[in-house]
Amino acid sequence: MGKQFGRIEDAHRAFIEDQHLFFVGSAGTDSRVNVSPKGMDSLRVLGPNRILWLNLTGSGNETAAHLAQVNRMTLMWCSFTTRPLILRAFGSARTLHPRDAGWEDAVAHWGAPLGARQVYDMTVDMVQTSCGYAVPFFDNPRERDTLAKWTEDKGAAGIATYWDERNRETIDGLPTGILE
Repeated sequence: MGKQFGRIEDAHRAFIEDQHLFFVGSAGTDSRVNVSPKGMDSLRVLGPNRILWLNLTGSGNETAAHLAQVNRMTLMWCSFTTRPLILRAFGSARTLHPRDAGWEDAVAHWGAPLGARQVYDMTVDMVQTSCGYAVPFFDNPRERDTLAKWTEDKGAAGIATYWDERNRETIDGLPTGILE
């Protein structure tokens, strides 16, 4: 049976920081629900009710458009190692683009990497844990360097072109706000 908490407890934070992968879920008012895997040391727990995550350039840009319509987001982590646990953080988030006030302070947690598209500043209103007994074991987690190499090869101008051509709208045609 799941347990619910009004904040990120110390044990939750330790669990989150031990995971190599998390998932983000969002949806607009009349859009598809998007669930996307994230990694690459792109998340920071800043307090009992605050999480920042860095969104790097990718093939889609659903979360930004969804948050512009419906300000809610869910993050989920699950253990693929010895401790069977699933942890979800539910809340609202604001999208910070490179043009926005607060961007510099937010992205500084990662050193402003090339390809940083948005930072999501999430206010967590509930944390839920559940057993994770059916989550399989996976061994040897390691980071891929594919996105870093792709970003480096594109350069800043190439990334801006990619955003213009591929990240302006969601799969449902919603504006993402990437280049306003």
